[in-house]
This record gives sequence, C-alpha cells and structure tokens, in this order.
Amino acid sequence: MAEVKLNIQQGEPSSFDIYDEDGKVGEMIFDITGKDLTVYHTEVEPEKEGMGYAKILLDSMVAYVRENGLMIIPMCPYVHAQFKRHEDLYKDIWNKIKEE
Repeated sequence: MAEVKLNIQQGEPSSFDIYDEDGKVGEMIFDITGKDLTVYHTEVEPEKEGMGYAKILLDSMVAYVRENGLMIIPMCPYVHAQFKRHEDLYKDIWNKIKEE
C-alpha cells in the first residue's frame, strides 16, 4: 500500500513523496507562488515504474490544488502529458496562460 506525504519547504522546491513497504519510491517536485503551483518533475524509482505510483502522486497533487484553490502550471513532462490527454479532468485547475 502506497502512502503520499506532503513536504513543504520554504525557499526551495517542495514535494509530494510516495512511500511503500520499501521506503520512499518516488516524488513530485513543485513550487507555489501566489495561487499557482508549478510542478517541475515527477520521478519514480526504476524498479517501481509501471505500478501506478506516478498517477497516485498526480492525484494527490490535484486534490491538494483543488482543496487550496490553486492553479497548476505543468512544466513536468509527465503531468503535462496527462493534462493534455485528459484535459476534461483538469481544465478547472490548468493555468494555461502562465504555462506559455
């Protein structure tokens, strides 16, 4: 069973970290400026790829953004691809103006 922990840092990027029985197995790196959460990078340990951990991180980040009235700037290739593939799911929180 995977567990996601929010790691907010002051003055440096924050992250959503995902853990399973083996410890930390992935992270999603982001910054918050004003009402924008810019997500830069998603990474899962190679031996854990294909197990849905990146999607769990994405879902956790999206829930956090919605709960806190933020908008997402998806600089991370994985997040950007998911937003483009499923635009109807994320159009309410996708800040396309700042992305360009």
